[in-house]
Amino acid sequence: MTETIISIIIAILILLGALLSLVASIGVVRLPDVYTRSHAASKAATLGVMCILLGTCLYFFQTEKIFNSRLILAIAFIFLTSPVAGQLIIRSAYNSQIPMAAETIRDDLKQAKKAMAKNK
Repeated sequence: MTETIISIIIAILILLGALLSLVASIGVVRLPDVYTRSHAASKAATLGVMCILLGTCLYFFQTEKIFNSRLILAIAFIFLTSPVAGQLIIRSAYNSQIPMAAETIRDDLKQAKKAMAKNK
């Protein structure tokens, strides 16, 4: 009974991870600018890969009774590095003055930089 429940959890995790990775790849292709593309890649893909790796870790623990610490380290590494990399890509694009797709977006950082320039 418990093996069936664990198998269902594993299947759900792997399918959810594959679905999130698919959504992230569609977002990277379809979204209009580097800011939204990077957001899609860093958020949805991170969660998708983490779900797939967690499902894989549970699968190996269930079938072979082996706790794979490499998969847990991979989850932690991806959880820490992917959002930071996405943020750095967005920041470098902003500092390079790459235009945003929508002009209706409120740019608080631009306003703060103007205020700092006036105070100097």
